[in-house]
Amino acid sequence: MKNLDFKPFYSKTLPHIQPPGATLFVTFRLAESIPQAVIQELIAERETAESRIALLPKSDRQKEQELLHKRLFGKWDAVLDQAQTGPTWLAQTAVAQIVVNSLHFLDGDKYTLDCYTLMSNHVHVVFTPLELEDGAYVALPRIMHSLKGFTAVAINRLLGRDGPFWQHESYDHVVRDEAELNRIRRYILNNPVKAGLVEKAEDWPWSYASWLCD
Repeated sequence: MKNLDFKPFYSKTLPHIQPPGATLFVTFRLAESIPQAVIQELIAERETAESRIALLPKSDRQKEQELLHKRLFGKWDAVLDQAQTGPTWLAQTAVAQIVVNSLHFLDGDKYTLDCYTLMSNHVHVVFTPLELEDGAYVALPRIMHSLKGFTAVAINRLLGRDGPFWQHESYDHVVRDEAELNRIRRYILNNPVKAGLVEKAEDWPWSYASWLCD
């Protein structure tokens, strides 16, 4: 499927960038886990900010875009952490285990898995897509299609429901360097602590750090 082939840039509702060999920080969430009013507010904020950034000198635009990306992601993730509306199926042990099993199943097949944390309504994960024989890399849309497709079917069967399980699009960010990777790792693993679910990151049962398993 051409829409699952590797490209350095994808654009739907959100922009998706995948430079060859890049490590990616991806967040994906349950369908209807953020109220539509909040989504529209964030979209409006992004559009207003992007119009302002477009007027800046070209040398300043990338930095401002990155700051905007981080600010909007922070607001978006804070709403998810509160989990005040929408489904929270990932809080169920059997559901969370299906997602965990799938994340590890794709490790070494489509990506090298670095770390993840499951929350009640969303998942944070860092991975590096694998290089294929033709020199291209496993495309992010193909990875998410595999991960979301299998888990949605298995979990809907478990819950005795039908309909969308995951929100269609994911929020992803290219990890620029080692320093940023370490900041993202801390953010992911401390997410349950920040949300008030545990006192120490190591007490959360639905987190994984590859460097602690070597």
